[in-house]
Amino acid sequence: MAAISTPMQAEPGLLSRLVTRRTSLIGLVILAIVALAAILAPLIAPYSPTKLSIANRLHAPSMQFLFGTDDLGRDVFTRMLYAAQVSLSVGFAVVVLASIIGIVLGLTSGFFRKADAPVSRLIDAMMAFPDILLAIALVAALGASATNVVIALGIVYAPRLARVVRASTLVIRELPYVEAARALGVPTPVILVRHVLRNVTSPLLVQGTFIFANAILAEAGLSFLGVGISPDIPTWGTMISVGRQYMDQAPWIMMYPGGAIVITVLSLQLVGDGLRDLLDPRLAKDI
Repeated sequence: MAAISTPMQAEPGLLSRLVTRRTSLIGLVILAIVALAAILAPLIAPYSPTKLSIANRLHAPSMQFLFGTDDLGRDVFTRMLYAAQVSLSVGFAVVVLASIIGIVLGLTSGFFRKADAPVSRLIDAMMAFPDILLAIALVAALGASATNVVIALGIVYAPRLARVVRASTLVIRELPYVEAARALGVPTPVILVRHVLRNVTSPLLVQGTFIFANAILAEAGLSFLGVGISPDIPTWGTMISVGRQYMDQAPWIMMYPGGAIVITVLSLQLVGDGLRDLLDPRLAKDI
C-alpha cells in the first residue's frame, strides 16, 4: 500500500502570528490608520495647516471645523494630520539612527574583548543622564530643528539598543558555529553580519517599537518646551503648548493632539508587547 504523502505546512510568518493576537491586531490597526492619515494629509485635510483666519479664532468643533480652531483661526484637524507626519517621521528616523549607533557600539563591545570595557563605560555614562535632560542639552547645543531633534534623540536612545546587542553578542560569540567560522578563517565583518547580527534581530525589533513610542513622546515634550522643532511646523507638542493657554476657553486645542499622542504611543506599545511575546522563546511557550 503506497504511503500517502502530505505536504508540510509552512510556519506562519511573524505578521500572521501577530495579527492572531487581539491586542497586537488592535495596535496594528490603529497605527495603520494614523500612518495612512498622515500620508494622505494633503488630500484629506480641508484647510491649510498654516493659513491664519482671525475671524474664526477659537471656533468650537462643528461641521465646518471638525476639531475646532486655535488662537489664530487655524483648523485643528488639519494641523493634527500634518503633525502626524512630523511625529511619525521623527520617530522612525530616531529608530533608524539609534539602531545604527547601538548596533555598532553593541557589536564592538560584545565581540571584541579589549573594546568591551571602554565602550561599556561610555554606554553607562550616557544612560546615567535622564533622557529628556540629555535631549534638551543636545538640542540646545545643535540648534532647534527637526534634523537636530532626530540626532539628539538618536544619541539618547542608542545606549538602550547597544546594551541589548552587547548582551546577545557576548553569548553568540562563544557558540560553536562562530568558533568554527573563526577557525575556517572567515573575515570578522562577515561573522558579525552573518552570524551575530542576524541572531540579534528579534530583540532589536522589539526594542525598536518601544523606542519609536518613546521618541514620539520625547519629540512632543521638546516641542512643548519650545526647544524642539520650529513653532512654524505643526507638531502635536506645539499644539498642546499653545492650547494650555486656552484650556478653560478652548480645551479642544490641546485635547485632540493629546489624545493623538496617547493613541499612537499606546498602539506602538501593544505591537511591541506582541512582538516580545512572540519572539522571546520563554514567553512563546505560553502562547
